[in-house]
Amino acid sequence: MKKPLEGRIALVAGATRGAGRGIATRLGEAGATVYCTGRSVRGRPASGDSRPETVEETAEQVTALGGHGIPVRCDHTVEEEVISLCERIQKEQGRLDLLVNDIWGCDRLTHFGQPFWKQSIPDARVMLERAVLTHVITSRHAVPLMLPRNQGLIVEITDGDHFAYRGHVLYDVLKMAVIRLAFAMSRDLRRTGITALAVTPGFLRSEEMLEHFGVTEANWRDGTKVDPDFIASETPAYVGRAVAALAADPNVASKAGRVHSSWALAREYGFTDVDGSQPHWVDHFTRTHGLPYPVADEARYATWGQSPIEALRPNWPES
Repeated sequence: MKKPLEGRIALVAGATRGAGRGIATRLGEAGATVYCTGRSVRGRPASGDSRPETVEETAEQVTALGGHGIPVRCDHTVEEEVISLCERIQKEQGRLDLLVNDIWGCDRLTHFGQPFWKQSIPDARVMLERAVLTHVITSRHAVPLMLPRNQGLIVEITDGDHFAYRGHVLYDVLKMAVIRLAFAMSRDLRRTGITALAVTPGFLRSEEMLEHFGVTEANWRDGTKVDPDFIASETPAYVGRAVAALAADPNVASKAGRVHSSWALAREYGFTDVDGSQPHWVDHFTRTHGLPYPVADEARYATWGQSPIEALRPNWPES
């Protein structure tokens, strides 16, 4: 039986671990050819990175699940490397159908609870470059591979679908920035067949989070001794299946410019996490804490996302 993304060409930028790996592997599960990029390759980890995951491992998992994984070492802060990557995709495939911007690399620079007046400015510059500028650079050079066929999907991976403070000034600004980037790109792309949107996972049970709680995927529930909310966590495969479902949806353009959650998309499309469950972060939060979850409502997005001039002149000519 044909898989829903068989024949599709995807680039997952930041596929070494976490959500990026989960997305790449589940695109493979759906049959896609996936270029898996990152800075850590076998025998050459990213500078200052002690974690063992590599893009080769991710690509191998993509292939094992039924897709075709292609590992490429690429530092997305270096424009020349991104240009070379996109030229390779064009030469080998002739097009690109899906771009996932999941580049982050700022965990060790994020100190939750630290006020902004104590923030290291050199660290702030690195965070802005890694978490936002990389997305801009990659989109700049990847989208031209979609334009000739006038179709494609761009997915910005963020953290949270709400306006509430995320506990650290730079972290908050960066995660909101990529949501805004998805909206802004969708406006530039509105006369094309290319869709841009953002996606957030819930409480992500990534490799680093498992290590932080001193557990493995086999006994992850023991992590609730550290944080009871961990019971509502999800594997990276869950957000991966969310992106795969969006990529397979012929009506995905109706979701352009907005941020969508793994838990809501699971209910809409009917997919599950690898254990057959459907974690729902908002339901857990409201049930456990007795507080309304600060979800982003459409009215605020409409106000936040459209200038008065654009509202008055929605069909103004391109500059």
